[in-house]
Amino acid sequence: MISRRALLAAPLILAACGFAPVHAPGGVGRALRDRVTVEAPDTQDGFRLRARLEDRLGQTEAPTLRLAVDPVVEEVSAAVTPDGAITRYNLEGRAPWRLLAADSGAVLAQGEATGFAGYSATGTIVATRSAEEDARERLMILLADDVVTRLALLPPGTLP
Repeated sequence: MISRRALLAAPLILAACGFAPVHAPGGVGRALRDRVTVEAPDTQDGFRLRARLEDRLGQTEAPTLRLAVDPVVEEVSAAVTPDGAITRYNLEGRAPWRLLAADSGAVLAQGEATGFAGYSATGTIVATRSAEEDARERLMILLADDVVTRLALLPPGTLP
């Protein structure tokens, strides 16, 4: 059970350790908003990833930062019946990313987002294909959100 004193002291303790909300004035979330242009491959996965990143980071006509992201997806069988039929697949995705200064091309931060999404392959061909497309879309959203989270956790002073 948390005491009342501990609950009242929590904001002071967080402020003393340098905690600042991501979207507060001066926070990394605001520093990224409408300053980043997203570069992703001209594929369906690249389009989905870029669209989600632009939803989260905003779009700009005069970018000061470039975010280069290159998603890679591998399909892995996840469930096999005793007679060898695959009934479920996992899409394992990773998205290496680099945040660059738009003018100089200097790398400011880099990392890799990872995740997976699954789908069932027990229906018709059309149903299975639709389930795969849905899983790919969910995976790109997951990867984009992971990239944005990692960007939000950058130490102060990383961004120009």
